[in-house]
Amino acid sequence: MRRRNLMAAIAGAAGAMLLVTAAAGQTGQAKAVVDQAKAQGAVGEQSDGYLGFVRGSSDAAVKAAVDEINAGRAQLYREAAARNGVTPQAAGAATFQQVVTLKLQPGEYYRTPDGAWVRK
Repeated sequence: MRRRNLMAAIAGAAGAMLLVTAAAGQTGQAKAVVDQAKAQGAVGEQSDGYLGFVRGSSDAAVKAAVDEINAGRAQLYREAAARNGVTPQAAGAATFQQVVTLKLQPGEYYRTPDGAWVRK
């Protein structure tokens, strides 16, 4: 039963992943700022499904964009979790797998569950 719920979370999160990159709670400006920060290696995808800083950032615009996108993702993970009978954390983690596999560009960073940043 638990495996079925996790698989449902993955399926639901795959749909959420598409929304994560759409207009769900984020402006085009926030996406552009984050995309640039990712290309520069300052921001990466974390194993919990949220954006994080590969190295500290003092840039207020980047921090605001990351916060905006993460807030939108949190809402999507709550919705996917409610639909699939799993936790928002499970939905976020499942989405992370999809993002790393399908969306992350070569040279961009992701953070593994053990906390290490890895360059794709």
